[in-house]
Amino acid sequence: MLIEVVKSKIHRVTVTEANLNYIGSITVDEDLLDAANLIANEKVAIVNNNNGERFETYIIKGERGSGVVCLNGAAARKAQPGDIIIIMSYALMDFEEAKTFKPSVVFPDTVTNKLI
Repeated sequence: MLIEVVKSKIHRVTVTEANLNYIGSITVDEDLLDAANLIANEKVAIVNNNNGERFETYIIKGERGSGVVCLNGAAARKAQPGDIIIIMSYALMDFEEAKTFKPSVVFPDTVTNKLI
């Protein structure tokens, strides 16, 4: 049996931009992606702590060291710059493997979006 578990999480990062006139997705600083074991085009769930919105999109790699977290396209309607969000991805795995699996969780500074 396969179950879906949290694979990666960027916990409490600040939205720096919202670009409605872009082809959907979320752009994230490559340093944060590496730390959280996330890759470009990976499907992610986003939770907005400011307004309760929850939605899914995919990742675009942002400039390394920039601190960028930009919601693009329709997702730009779900959050605004300054909102605190959580970015999560999930993986399917065998039930027994899931019992011992440890997700990659990152807690960036919410002012700079840099790794602490």
